[in-house]
Amino acid sequence: MREEAGQALILALGGALALIASALALVAIAGAVTGKGRVQRAADLIAISSVRAMKDDLPRLLAPARRADGAPNSERIAKALYLSRARAAGLLAARANGVDTARVRIRFPDAGSSAPVRAEAKVFAVLRESGGHRVEASAVAEAGAAHGSGSAEATAMATGGGYGGPLAMRDGEGMRPDVAAAYDQMVAAARGDGIVLVVVSGLRSDAEQAELFAAHPDPTWVAPPGQSLHRCATELDLGSSSAYGWLAANAGRFGFVQRYSWEAWHFGFVSGPAPCSPAGEAVAARGGGASALSSASLPSFVPARYRDPILRSAARWGVPPALMAGQLMAESGFDPAAGSPAGAQGIAQFMPSTAAAYGLSDPYDPVAAIDAEAHLMSDLLRQFGSPELALAAYNAGPAPVEACGCIPPYPETQAYVTRILALIGGAGAIAMPSFEVRLVE
Repeated sequence: MREEAGQALILALGGALALIASALALVAIAGAVTGKGRVQRAADLIAISSVRAMKDDLPRLLAPARRADGAPNSERIAKALYLSRARAAGLLAARANGVDTARVRIRFPDAGSSAPVRAEAKVFAVLRESGGHRVEASAVAEAGAAHGSGSAEATAMATGGGYGGPLAMRDGEGMRPDVAAAYDQMVAAARGDGIVLVVVSGLRSDAEQAELFAAHPDPTWVAPPGQSLHRCATELDLGSSSAYGWLAANAGRFGFVQRYSWEAWHFGFVSGPAPCSPAGEAVAARGGGASALSSASLPSFVPARYRDPILRSAARWGVPPALMAGQLMAESGFDPAAGSPAGAQGIAQFMPSTAAAYGLSDPYDPVAAIDAEAHLMSDLLRQFGSPELALAAYNAGPAPVEACGCIPPYPETQAYVTRILALIGGAGAIAMPSFEVRLVE
């Protein structure tokens, strides 16, 4: 009996030890899973921080190399510095989250393009958990800019209080169409002086204003919901800070006033109907000269008869009008009867299969072809996220661009993209759509 009792005790102890070992293993596994999650979150934050820096610096990357007087533009930065600043921002985020920067790798998958907008972060970590277990983990995250596009049917409509009419989008922010037209003129003038303007905030719904006020409940700086003129689609918060002096001296020429002396960035449009008025909502419906003002954003080489069709289709599909203009010049020189040995037809040089896919029954109808061009470019911009890659895909087809994430090494395609950017004054002439930072799945 004593021997049996001793054996039972040994068995019991053995079972207990096995249970303890299993529990420790489970703790180690749980710790590893938790640690892996921490590493993944760190990679996400690093990638997002890099892309946020790219978002902030993109206007400077796209700025013209020289001012109107021929002097070098001090606002412009080279691509190498642009990427270096993005990497530095990612590493700063790593340090802020307790990640050893020696174990971080940051790369830019679209670095070959003239305006990269994607960052990939990889984090290698050694996790030391309880019980002396050592677990290694790595995580990869990629963030990029989601290219905004216009509605497939019409200009967007405002909702959420205040202004309720059509919206024109600039830098991803909505505004009344006549405000956008005047803003386009101001952007062109500022660019001639080597100044880059960016819309930081446009239309804000009452709900968005309520959120902002809750975070900063000081009426001196943030109006209570229902009281901000931002709800009227006539107000613009503009950047960067280096443009404030130029705006103070020049915004009045384009119908804008600085609303508050202590807000160097806030400008309201006063050369049209009053904010939040019925007349303001009717601006787009009756025209009101908006098309003529917007026409100033088109290059001078665009023939008069094609300016309005380009502007209408650009607004409908959310495509920069200058980009469309340069493309039409490169494709056909604005000749609606143009053809190519390869079978491309009309002012936008559609191949028959592509024309059919976009509902273009007559490629030689210039107005219909311009609208189909805008539709196709909208799709390509959304797919590839940059004007350069969208142009390359229009010329060479989406497949080779998608395969390398770059402008393919075809002399014809590279010359095509370069020529269009040169025609419109470089990428700085393109009013970039929304740059929305997101993780890439």
